Amino acid sequence: MTSTLRPARATEAEKRPGRWLALSVLVLAVLLVAVDATVLGLATPYISEDLKPSGNQLLWIGDVYSFVIAGLLVSAGSLGDRIGRKKLLLMGATAFGAISVLNAYATTPEMMIFARALLGVAGATLMPATLALIRNLFHDPRERSLAVGIWGATASAGMAVGPVVGGFLLEHFWWGSVFLINLPVMAVLVLVGIKLLPESRHPSPGPWDALSVVLSLVGMIGVVYAVKETATHGLDGNSLAAGLFGIAGLFLFVRRQLTLPYPLLDMRLFRNRGFSGAVLADLLTVLGLSGLIFFLSQFLQLVQDRRPLEAGLAELPAAIGAVVAGLIAGSVARRYSVRSVVAGGLAAIGLALALLTLVDRSTGYPLIGVALLVVGIGAGFSFTVTADVILSSVPDEQAGAASAVSETAYELGAALGIAVLGSIVTGVYRDFTAPTGTPAEAHESLGGAVQAAAGMPTDRAQDMLTSAQESFVDGLAIAAGAGAAVLLATAVAAWFLLRGQRLDSRA
Repeated sequence: MTSTLRPARATEAEKRPGRWLALSVLVLAVLLVAVDATVLGLATPYISEDLKPSGNQLLWIGDVYSFVIAGLLVSAGSLGDRIGRKKLLLMGATAFGAISVLNAYATTPEMMIFARALLGVAGATLMPATLALIRNLFHDPRERSLAVGIWGATASAGMAVGPVVGGFLLEHFWWGSVFLINLPVMAVLVLVGIKLLPESRHPSPGPWDALSVVLSLVGMIGVVYAVKETATHGLDGNSLAAGLFGIAGLFLFVRRQLTLPYPLLDMRLFRNRGFSGAVLADLLTVLGLSGLIFFLSQFLQLVQDRRPLEAGLAELPAAIGAVVAGLIAGSVARRYSVRSVVAGGLAAIGLALALLTLVDRSTGYPLIGVALLVVGIGAGFSFTVTADVILSSVPDEQAGAASAVSETAYELGAALGIAVLGSIVTGVYRDFTAPTGTPAEAHESLGGAVQAAAGMPTDRAQDMLTSAQESFVDGLAIAAGAGAAVLLATAVAAWFLLRGQRLDSRA
């Protein structure tokens, strides 16, 4: 289905002089979230050494943010449509900065998990509000495509800035400093956003249904928790109960939305094949990528013995590729087609992940760098075009809800990816052969093995570390292969689901 917009709206947008300055404020919010997501992976070895989490706690530290944000995004997007997207964005940014301090000074694994969960609550307000405000600011289709491309490129730039800045901080300060870099970005966003951002909301949104909020949160967290626990420990009574509870919650949520006069999420949005196809593509793409990316920083530091800053710079090609591709994705999709750009981007990511199955302890950087560059280019094309499709498929007043669906797919994919693919890495790793006398914590995580080696005789420590590293790499290769299969299958699905979908090309 091709979206159409009224020409009068485009003319109005062209006369609004401050829209590009306003966009600069919105991308600061994207930068805030992207930097936070990438520095966590880089800091994980240091968090492991200091807080000594178990392997399961380490996974929770990595994915509880995504669990909570996935459960709240739809509710937050709908709330922004009601109270005002600018207001919600500024409130969320302030909370995000304050809670980052709690993350920085966490003293136990439980406190860290709690702090990450609170950060998810604040983070749920940011991304839907930014995309919805872009839709409100840019009614001209070509300008909106460029704005979405800049939005996506900034997220990729954050992926680049996060590891580099985080690596510098980790070499000079304690691990909590990587969370404190959120504070200056948050301060600029709030102070400048008050002046530059226009307010927008649904003209007649109706009441905000609290029961729908609870059902959405319970359903999403229940399902994701069940997948995570099953992938880690196998199917048992707890995971089965959580899964059934979550499915029941989502079923009741959908049923309630279909009966409410003012639903939290208008389920009719999914009747648009382009909208549904774009959302599904985003979810499966992130699922295939996130588990691998979460462990890649550990591979670079703990297996290949790179310093944090060097590891951050090593991941730069992915961000550079995504920035370049994101800025030209809209033009390329108009010249060729939406489905060719999205499916081609996904296939490229899948092939790059397949290349990473060849990685071992001694693999040189050229292979890793090329694979990351291809991943970045494919993701830049795919994510930018699907975001544009999602925004252009709905009317202005539903921009917040549609953006929230898009971000929910992203965060749910990240949570599932870390849970499933991350559990593959962890499961394979735990089976490594260790010398007699190896502490139990060495089997919990690779970071635990590095720390345990410090208290062992040199010869046994080296044998243990070598075996642990080889097992970790084996798990990483299996996860990369699984991710490649998911991405290639998603590319095929996108080719059919996005058939006939076009971006509006009117100036």
